Amino acid sequence: MNIWFATNNTHKKTELSAILNKDLKIPSEEGLSFDPDETGTTFNENALIKAMTLQKLIGGKEPVIADDSGLCVDALDGRPGVLSARYGMENGQKITSAKQNIMLLDELGDATKRSARFVCAMVLLFSKDQFFLIQETLEGELVKKSDIKGDGGFGYDPIFWIPSLGRTLAELSMEEKNTLSHRGKAGKHIASLLENLLS
Repeated sequence: MNIWFATNNTHKKTELSAILNKDLKIPSEEGLSFDPDETGTTFNENALIKAMTLQKLIGGKEPVIADDSGLCVDALDGRPGVLSARYGMENGQKITSAKQNIMLLDELGDATKRSARFVCAMVLLFSKDQFFLIQETLEGELVKKSDIKGDGGFGYDPIFWIPSLGRTLAELSMEEKNTLSHRGKAGKHIASLLENLLS
């Protein structure tokens, strides 16, 4: 049985495949056009929208995993939140992660309160009436522009500082990141469910 992941982001696929220790199929690699309208106001809602959209696309016969994740900054009232991937769009087009990072740090400015968290809602969907949903977080702080570090990971990882480790998320190995990240923690719950339900 195939397990599908409702994303076109190959970075996310690589991370989650490692966390689950399973091969995952994603739409872009299977020639499928997948562009769900993420109209939810919460991570949970958007994760379900993605999962249900993909399951309909593939005919509803195989399980689908979807996640919706983002960065919530306390000093910015939780922004960019569910709009993290679309933060700073120009003329309807996404900008690069590097530009997003600089824009976000510019918006935060010299604020002394720099606490933030990554949030990940992850759903394992068998049908619209049978699904499992978990939400996890990773707490940290945002660095200043002069302290952007690391070339691992993706997205906001180079600006997300983990005080207990003294490193940004982008400075961690994939194994380290998957142990403590929001997606890693949510994925471990999903992995346990898969093992029990598909055995």
